[in-house]
Amino acid sequence: MDYDYDVIYIGSGNAAWQGGRFLTDAGWKVLIIEEGLYGGACANYGCNSKILLDAPYELKSAIERYEGIGKKGDFSVDWPSLMEYKRVRIAGLSTFLDGKFKEYGIDVADGKGFIVDEHTVGVGDKTYTTERIVIATGLSPVIPEIPGKEYIHDSTEFLDVSELPEHVIIMGAGFVGMEFASILCEAGKEVDLLVRSEICLRHFYQPYVELAINELESKGVRFHYNQSPASIEKDGDDFIVTTQDGSTFTGDYVIGAMGREANVKDIGLDKVGLEYTASGIPVDGNMRTKVDNIFATGDVADTGQAKLVTVAIHQSKYLAKYLLGQTDEEITYPVVPAVVFTLPRIATVGIPVYKALNMEGYNIHRIRYGDSYSIELKNDRTAEVTVVTDPDMNIVGAELYGPEAENMVNIFAFIINKNISLEELDYFIYAFPSSISVMLYKMHNIHYKIGDRKE
Repeated sequence: MDYDYDVIYIGSGNAAWQGGRFLTDAGWKVLIIEEGLYGGACANYGCNSKILLDAPYELKSAIERYEGIGKKGDFSVDWPSLMEYKRVRIAGLSTFLDGKFKEYGIDVADGKGFIVDEHTVGVGDKTYTTERIVIATGLSPVIPEIPGKEYIHDSTEFLDVSELPEHVIIMGAGFVGMEFASILCEAGKEVDLLVRSEICLRHFYQPYVELAINELESKGVRFHYNQSPASIEKDGDDFIVTTQDGSTFTGDYVIGAMGREANVKDIGLDKVGLEYTASGIPVDGNMRTKVDNIFATGDVADTGQAKLVTVAIHQSKYLAKYLLGQTDEEITYPVVPAVVFTLPRIATVGIPVYKALNMEGYNIHRIRYGDSYSIELKNDRTAEVTVVTDPDMNIVGAELYGPEAENMVNIFAFIINKNISLEELDYFIYAFPSSISVMLYKMHNIHYKIGDRKE
C-alpha cells in the first residue's frame, strides 16, 4: 500500500524533530503535527523561559556574596523588562524551528493530531496515511480536581506573568515549586510552599536539599509539610487555599506545581487499543508500543527513565537509527545528569548516595571544596560534592550543591560514562583558577586516600 508519509510525528518537540531530520535526510517522507508552537514545551513554555528568567536572580545572589567586601549599592531585577525580553526571545524559537523544518524537508500540519486507525492520523477535517506513527506529545501539568481549581496557575502561566505577585502560594515541592520559590524570594516576594509529604525533591540528595531549604527559609520562604490542597476560594484580590487538615493560606497568586502527567487526552489512543498511565504509554526497548507500527518517544513514553529533554533527544535519535535499520539493538542509556535550578543549584548523576550506602565495597566521599577555595569560587563557601566510588576506586556517582553545579555535573557525566579513573584524573592539568579545576583538584585526595571520610 502507498502511504502519504513514511512517518508521522504527533508533537513537534525534541522527541520528534531530532530524529525526524535524520529520516528526511535518508529520503523518507515525514510529517510533524503540532497544535501549539513548534518545538513544544521545553522550547516555548519551560526550560528556555525558566533559565532566561532565572539568570538575573542567579547574578543577584552572586553579587550579594560580596556584601561588606566590595559590594557597593544595590542590584535589583526589573521583572517587566525582563519579561518583555523573554517574550521576544522565546517567540523567535518557533519561527526559527519552522525554518529548520523546511530546511530539513519535514512537512508540518497545524492543529491537534489524533489517531484514526493504525495507519491514519487526523488534523482538523484532514487525514493523512502513514506507515508508522510516533507519539511525541510530552506531559501536561497536573491540576488537582478540587473546588476552585480554576484559580490555579500552572508553570507556563507563571513564566509569562507580566508583574510578579506579592504573595505566592506554591502547591508542590518538586523541580518547579523549588525553582519558582528561589526566583520569588530573590525578588523579595512572600512565598508559602505547601509540601504534600515530609520530603522536598525526593529524587535528589537529601542533605543538599536540606541546605537549599535552609537557604530559602533564610530568605523568607515558609515551608508547610504534609499539606495537600482541598479547595481554593477567591476573596477580593486574594485567594484562600484550604488544605485537607483544615489549614488555610492566603495570597494573591496560586501556583500548581504538583507534577506532570502524560499528555494523551483526545489523541485517539482508544482507537488502536493503546493503554496508558500518568507516567505515559508503555514501550519496549525499541520505543515501540504494543501496536507494531506505533512508537512513543520523549516524556510521553513510559520507559522508567527521567523525564528530561536530554533523554527525549536521545530516544528520538535512537528511534531514527532503528527505523533506518542502522541498529537492531534495544536502546541503552548513559548516566543521565539532572539539575534543580534552585539558588544554589543541586545536581545528581550516576549511582545516588542512598543506593551506594547499601552496596558492598562502595564508598562515599564528601568534599567541601567551597570552604577551601572560596577566593577562586567568587566568594562562594557553599560548594561541595559527594562522590560515590566503586570497589576499584572509580567514580560511579556524584551529588553536587552550589553555584555552577549544572556545569560541573556534566564533567562527572563524562567521567562516569567514559570510565575515567581517579589515577587518570590526577594526571590531567586543568585551567586555574576555575570552579571545575578546584573541585577536581580536591578529588585528588580520594586517589591518594587523603582526608576522605564516609558519611
